[in-house]
Formats: sequence, structure tokens, C-alpha cells
Amino acid sequence: MSNPILNDKFLESEVVLDSQPMTVNGAINKTLALFVLLLVPAAYTWTLVFQGFMDKASMLCIGGAIAGFIVALILAFTRKFANILAPVYAVCEGFFVGGISAFFEASYAGLVIQAVVATFGAMLSMLLLYKAKVIVCTDKFRAVIFTATLSIAIIYLIQIIASLFGRSIPQIFTASPIGIAFSIIVVGIAALNLIIDFDFIEEGEKRMLPKDYEWYGAFGLMVTLVWLYIEILKLLAKLRDR
Repeated sequence: MSNPILNDKFLESEVVLDSQPMTVNGAINKTLALFVLLLVPAAYTWTLVFQGFMDKASMLCIGGAIAGFIVALILAFTRKFANILAPVYAVCEGFFVGGISAFFEASYAGLVIQAVVATFGAMLSMLLLYKAKVIVCTDKFRAVIFTATLSIAIIYLIQIIASLFGRSIPQIFTASPIGIAFSIIVVGIAALNLIIDFDFIEEGEKRMLPKDYEWYGAFGLMVTLVWLYIEILKLLAKLRDR
């Protein structure tokens, strides 16, 4: 999910003094680098699934998800060593994304390419809306999106705990109309988190944050894109089940 640390107070607390400042182009280049680092392990776990090595693929998928979550938490709250931890996060998430994508593709042929197209379509749409100032990243906007994102995280946490006891939150994780509506809302919130990521990168350049924060901005964008992609996968799967 999107990084809650990226807010105005955070931006105001960091000012470059004697080092080279971050730039939007630099953050874009580092985002592309993280994307490549994600694709390589993703392709590996994808191949394992379709070669029949399900146990190994599952282990890498689950391990990547857990390791990626831990690295993301460390980076989000320490804001240090982003040039090292952001690439590590991308590799870990690559194993997870590749595995989960292959599992969905095995059940719903053609689903992954639809999710990829939809994810990049959502990103470009949000970028255009942000650049055209149709959506402005104000303090109120950040507060609303942060609250919505946190609420979704709590729902998922409750579901995980309930599943340990063989239970589940009724309806919202099924292909019912309520479940599909929930997924649409989550996809919308994930997409709107991209506005906060774009704003951080642009404001970081304006406020002359240190060069290392290009990695931090790229990390925040990658976190949101991975979340958005997974949510779109789940939404499309629910629609197929209808």
C-alpha cells in the first residue's frame, strides 16, 4: 500500500544542503530500474508454476511476500538505505507477483495481461489527472486516502485472523455483488494513492530533497503499483466467476 510517511510535514523536514538534489527524471529512472528487478524473479516463479514445480513456486511466492512486507516496513519508517532496501523490496515482490500471477493465470486464462494493461492504464490516467490538476493532492486529500487505505488494511487483517479459525468476513471476498463492489472500491483507493506518490516525487524536486530520495520516491510508487495490480487481478477474477 501507499507509504503513509509521504506527507507535507515529512517534505518540510528534509532539505538538501551540500549534496545534489533529487529530480523527477531521476526518480523515474529508478522506478524503471526497480521494475526490471521485479520482472526477473517474477518471470522465474511464473516459469516454475507452469513447469509443475508448484511447491517451490509457492515457497518463493509466500517468502517473497513476507520478506517484501518486512523490508517495506523498515524502509517506510526509517527512511534510510533506500538505495539498497528499495531494490531488495523489488526482488522480493517479484517472487510474490510472479507466483500469484501464475496461479491466477492457471485458473483464468488471459487474466494477467488484462490486469497488467489495466494497471498501467490506471497509472497513466492518474498521472494525467494529476498533471491537469483535476485531482489536487491537498492535506485533506491525503488524510482521506490515508484513512481509507488504513481501513482496507484493517479489513484484510481481520480476514487473515478470521481465516486462522476457519472463518471469513461475509460476502466481500466472494464474487457476489457486494464482493465485486468492495474490490472496485479498493482498486479506486489504490489508484488514488498514486496521486500521493506523484506529488511526493514532484514536491521532492521542488524542495530539493537529497538525491537518495529518488529511490524512496521510486519505492513508494512501486509499492502502490504492486498493490493496485494485485487488487485488479482479484477484481477481474471475481468478474470471471460471475
